[in-house]
Amino acid sequence: MPKRLHSVLVILVLILASALSAQTRPGRAAEADRTTQAPARHETASATPDPLSQTSHVIKLDGRDIRYTATAGTLPIRLDNGAVAARMFFVAYTKDGENSQTRPVSFLYNGGPGSASVWLHMGSFAPKKARMAEEGFQPPPPYRLVDNEYSLIDVSDMVFVDAIDTGFSRVMPEVDNAQFHGQEGDIRAFGEFIAEYLKTFNRYPSPKFLIGESYGTIRSAGLSAELQSRHAIELNGIVLVSALLTYQTLSPAPDNDIAYAVQIQTFAATAWYHKKLPVDLLAKTVDQVVDEARIFAFGEYMTALTKGNALNDEEKKAMAGKLARFTGLSPAYILSANLRVDSGRFRKELLRDQRLVVGRLDGRFTALDADSAGERQEFDPSNVALAGPYVATFRDYLKNVLKWDTDLHYPTSGNVRPWTYVQNRYMDMTEALRSTMAKNPFLKVFVVCGYYDMATYVGGAEFNFTHLAYDRPVTDRVSFGYYEAGHMMYIRPSAQAKLKQDTAAFIRSALPGGK
Repeated sequence: MPKRLHSVLVILVLILASALSAQTRPGRAAEADRTTQAPARHETASATPDPLSQTSHVIKLDGRDIRYTATAGTLPIRLDNGAVAARMFFVAYTKDGENSQTRPVSFLYNGGPGSASVWLHMGSFAPKKARMAEEGFQPPPPYRLVDNEYSLIDVSDMVFVDAIDTGFSRVMPEVDNAQFHGQEGDIRAFGEFIAEYLKTFNRYPSPKFLIGESYGTIRSAGLSAELQSRHAIELNGIVLVSALLTYQTLSPAPDNDIAYAVQIQTFAATAWYHKKLPVDLLAKTVDQVVDEARIFAFGEYMTALTKGNALNDEEKKAMAGKLARFTGLSPAYILSANLRVDSGRFRKELLRDQRLVVGRLDGRFTALDADSAGERQEFDPSNVALAGPYVATFRDYLKNVLKWDTDLHYPTSGNVRPWTYVQNRYMDMTEALRSTMAKNPFLKVFVVCGYYDMATYVGGAEFNFTHLAYDRPVTDRVSFGYYEAGHMMYIRPSAQAKLKQDTAAFIRSALPGGK
C-alpha cells in the first residue's frame, strides 16, 4: 500500500473512532464533569458479555418451603442513541410458581456514593446472608453463609444492583466512566437499568418498589422522578433504609445549626447504650431517652443555637449542663466547643477515658484507637467488622452457588471521586420526592432509622420529612420505623426481625387494594 494512502486511512480511522466515542457521551453536563476529574484507569465491561446464570433454590420460612430462582449477570445501559455505554451487574431472586404480572418486584442498592450492593445483599433481605457473631458483631474467620430467616422472598421478588464502577458493573471499552460519577449520571444509569430489567423479564405490569440504603435513599428520591418523567414508570412504594434526602443535615456550618441539633438523639442513644448517661435516664428504655432528646434538641437546644453569640455566659453554662445530660460528655468539653460538638469529636470523646472510640455506622461498636488523645478516629470499627464476612462469603456464593464468575475485581467502594452534584451547596432531593408523590397519589414511603447510626441521623430524617410537604394527602403516605441498631440495622437479629416484619407490612399496604 502506498505510504500516502496508508496515512489517509489511518487519519480516517482516528476520526471515526473519535466520532463513535463522542456518541457515548450524554451531554454537556458530563463534559463539565470531565474538566474536574482525571480518573485513574478503570476496568471495563467485556465487549462480549457473559450469559446470565439461573439456578434453582429452596428456603424454609415460617415452616414453609419456598422455591425460588436466582438470576445473576449484567444488563446493558443504553444512551439516547441506543449505544451501550455500560453493563450493570445484578442478582435477582424470583419466587417460583407466581404470576409475574401481579408479583411485587423490589430493586435494592447501597449508596456511598461508590458503594456496591453487597451490604444489603449479604445482610438484609436476600435468601442467604453472612453469619455474624451475637448481636451482629464481628465474627472470627473463616466466615459462613447461612439461610436468611428474615428474607423478603415470601413477599416480593428482589433485584440487587451494583452502581457503575462498583461490584461488577462497568462501562464499555472506550467509554468515559466519569459521566456516571455524579448525581445525574448515576440516576440516569439506574433508571435505564430498571427499564431494561422490566422489559427483559416482562415485569412492566408488576407492582414496583425501591429499597435503597444511605446515599441510596437520595438516589431513590431522584430515581423516582427519573422513572416517572423519563420512562413513565410509576412506583408503588419506596423504602428508605438509613434515610437521607439532603446534605444540609450532615453539614455543620456557622449558618447551619440544624446539623448540630439533628445529632442529639443519636448521641443520647449511643451514650445510653454505653451507660454514660445520668442514672435516671439509664433507668429508661432507649426509645424513651430518644423521645426526650428529640424534645430537647428541637426545643431548648435549637433555640439556644439560633441565638449564636447573643447567648450570654449564664445561658451558655446552663445549656452546656443540659446538653451534657443527653450526651454523656462533660459540660466543660461542650463549652469549649461552643455548644457545638460534631459527630467525629463525640465518637472520640465519649469513651476516651477507656482509650476507646465508638463506631460511626453503628455506635454500639468500639475499638482501641492508636491515639486516644487525638480528635480523629483511626478507623470505624462498625465498618471494618462487616467487610471480611460480607465480601468473602459473597464471592464464594456467587461462583459456587449462583454459578456466575468473572475475572473482574469486586470493589465494595469504587473509585467514583470526585462525585458531581447539581446544587452549589447542599445536595437535596427532597423536592424530587415531593413532586413524584404529588403526581402519583398512590406512592407510599417508609423511612427506616437506626438509633445508633451516626452516618445518617434519625433526627436528620425526621427534620427532613417534616419539611417534605405540608398537605395531608402527601404526608399521610410517609411512615417511620425505628430500630435499636445502627446504619445497617439488619445486622442485629432483633432489629432484622422487626425490619422484615415492618417492610413486609409496608409492601402489602402499598399494593393495589392494600391498607
